[in-house]
Amino acid sequence: MSTTDLAFEEDTDTISGENPFTLFADWLALAHTKEVNDANAMAIATSDSSGMPNVRMVLLKDFDADGFVFYSNAESQKGTELTENMQAAAVFHWKSQRRQVRLRGAVLPVSDAEADAYFHSRPRASRIGAWASAQSRPLDSRTELKKAVAKQTARFAVGTIPRPPYWTGFRIVPSYMEFWMDKPFRLHDRLIFQRTEPGSAWNTQKFFP
Repeated sequence: MSTTDLAFEEDTDTISGENPFTLFADWLALAHTKEVNDANAMAIATSDSSGMPNVRMVLLKDFDADGFVFYSNAESQKGTELTENMQAAAVFHWKSQRRQVRLRGAVLPVSDAEADAYFHSRPRASRIGAWASAQSRPLDSRTELKKAVAKQTARFAVGTIPRPPYWTGFRIVPSYMEFWMDKPFRLHDRLIFQRTEPGSAWNTQKFFP
């Protein structure tokens, strides 16, 4: 028996499902029990007006059938790039489980009510930090940042800290989702979900690894 035959003979755990959001929920729930830190961490790729890509890690804060939500300063690099090109791609990689999810699609801003609700759920220091940090702008020294934090701490010494007008959330509405599972001898399992527009039916297809 060849090693390839052996790989398939032992391969009883494969990816299946008809709804990618349900499947993602199952995988994320498992990740929360296995990953040491930030099971909801995802890499977000955007591009500027010239098409040059950028990628960075953010935290997924919510998801449902409408899409995947993260929050940011809209005047940051990612925020300005999303204003210019309201499309993004993301990847979740859970190394301890040898699983990965990729997705891409259009990006929409969340509602003011959603942004307000999440902002006010954050720790007070994080809310002050949102006011103090001119995200993605040049910083002369760490002292400058500390002074900005001190200034905003004094400004909001009492009472509710309002959400800055430039701080909001973005929702990736996927048109493509790929679930990947590591398998022996690099014969990985890949299940692809694609649709033509939000709300339309998903088409599924296995891909070669």
